Amino acid sequence: MLRTFYDRLCKAEAVIAAAFLILMVALIFLGGVTRMWGMPLVWTTDFATCFFAWACFLCADVAWRNDNLISIRLVADRLPRHMQTIATCINYALIVVFLIYLIWTGLKLSYVSSSRSFQGIPEISYSWITMSLPVGAALLLITTILKCRNEQLGRAPAPATAEGRGYD
Repeated sequence: MLRTFYDRLCKAEAVIAAAFLILMVALIFLGGVTRMWGMPLVWTTDFATCFFAWACFLCADVAWRNDNLISIRLVADRLPRHMQTIATCINYALIVVFLIYLIWTGLKLSYVSSSRSFQGIPEISYSWITMSLPVGAALLLITTILKCRNEQLGRAPAPATAEGRGYD
């Protein structure tokens, strides 16, 4: 049941990230076209920025889950296998500490910015943008914990699929 929930979460995350990227590009294009016509829509850039913030963190998790981030393994590949596992677990531990810090700081930032309006639109709180940090960090934390667990169990991640699933 938990695996099914996680699989659905991963699929939804990939779809939402792609939708935010498409919306961001469409809004920037729309803003440029209307500016060229002499009737600029200034709000398009603001909402594109919001979609960009969310897409960055969601796409980072999708890439991390599918092992599509840049990795420099010059030193680690020269170590014996058991030392590679230890180095990887230390790396994951540092990432976990950093992500917990991002979650905590992001939640504080969202709380502080809750009374601030988004680009002068009083109905929309700036917290909608700043929440991308703790939400994205929490998703990255889940992925990192699963990667660490698989490393300790000696399991390689399952091949990534288009839906964004990369773990057994």
